[in-house]
Amino acid sequence: MTRKHKSITLILFSALAVLCFSNLNAQCNTWMGSPEEGKLTDAHTIYRGHMKAKDLDSAFEHWKIAYEGAPAADGKRDFHYTDGIKIYKHLLAKETDETKKEAHKAMILKLYDEVIACFENGSIKMKIPAEERVAYLHGRKAFDMYYDLRTPYTETYQVLSMAVTKGGPNTEYIVLAPYADVTCNLFGEKELSPEEARKAYSLINEIADHNITNNEKYGSYYKQAKESALGTFAPYENHIFDCAYFKAKVQPQYDANPDDPANIKECIKVLKRQGCDASDPLLTELENKWSKYAASENAKRQAEFESSNPAMMAKKAYDSGDYAGAIAKYQEAISNESDATKQGEYYFRIASIKGRKLKKYNDARADAKKAAQLKPNWGRPWMLIGDLYAKGSRNCGDSFMQRCAVLAAIDKYSKAKSVDPSMASEASERIGKYSGSKPTQEEAFMRGYKSGSSVKVSCWIGETVKIRF
Repeated sequence: MTRKHKSITLILFSALAVLCFSNLNAQCNTWMGSPEEGKLTDAHTIYRGHMKAKDLDSAFEHWKIAYEGAPAADGKRDFHYTDGIKIYKHLLAKETDETKKEAHKAMILKLYDEVIACFENGSIKMKIPAEERVAYLHGRKAFDMYYDLRTPYTETYQVLSMAVTKGGPNTEYIVLAPYADVTCNLFGEKELSPEEARKAYSLINEIADHNITNNEKYGSYYKQAKESALGTFAPYENHIFDCAYFKAKVQPQYDANPDDPANIKECIKVLKRQGCDASDPLLTELENKWSKYAASENAKRQAEFESSNPAMMAKKAYDSGDYAGAIAKYQEAISNESDATKQGEYYFRIASIKGRKLKKYNDARADAKKAAQLKPNWGRPWMLIGDLYAKGSRNCGDSFMQRCAVLAAIDKYSKAKSVDPSMASEASERIGKYSGSKPTQEEAFMRGYKSGSSVKVSCWIGETVKIRF
């Protein structure tokens, strides 16, 4: 059966579906205030549970009750339509009877049309803007028409065109390859003009290029879709457009604003997209102008970026080994920051650099304490001070005083986990590591100290600790 014949069949089964579901309310009714609200919400809950469990067969009967009684649910979601589409696609996939298959296809199209209408007339209101949801649904409908329903290309083309026109840069990447294939097939059958084919080609490239540049999550998918679409257009390119055609359009656009960077960039984009040779005089002139502008603009933006992001530049300086430069940038970041928590984090990074890299232990401790004051429930600054004490203990006089310095380090580790439970494991590990370096009872008694006596640690640490053995 050809796609043209299938069109007639789908229309017939669409009418049949309406008869079979004569009790369905196609006016976007909700269950809100309905005398059957309890029954409908129960059916909704049950079938949604089956949907989540991917048991679409069990979901069907309960979905049917919810859909027939409240097509638009509570007016804040479109599940009864979109889930219905999933269910009927499931039924279609496993159906072998051609008559039932066509009925399922007609019902899928009906559900798409209904849900789109409900958004357009304001019956369903979700957090996402209605026009954005409508564009998405047109795209999904076109995708299903192309792959699952196998509707005639003339019908599919209309829905595809609507999807990309309404969706613009937000059009899903899954729409682009079908749009290219349907367009080229209709152009090859002389059912589309070169102008219509060029329009589709341009839209596909604009949508893909926008997302390749700006869509971090799906940019690679748009790139693949674009490559597929360009491959589909390749056999028709000489019949649809040539460089001369687009040069004739670009030249007056360029002449109107020859020094406007955005205009220059757009002209270059159009000529390159249409395959103009790199040696073309117009393209060469445009490229030279853009290169000069881009170099100047990039230098300006880099300077602005560095000025606006001192913390990031501090990290860059640190990674390159410029510790003094990193400290200066973190201090600049502190001056520009009003949030105490972030200020505390920057002070901690300064303290870490001073202590671990520059061996300026007193300064490092002072900055770590500033970090702890600004971010009181953070144990990391106290862990740093403890590490500095533990490392510096070997330079704190005789064996007994070195062991007292270890007690000072242990005190800071204990402080860290007392203010910040997330530090408990790490702090306990450090305490366990250094517990064997506490003073011995014999060594303390020889100096006249007993357990609990106070001792001031000599050297730069200068802390007073309670003797423990």
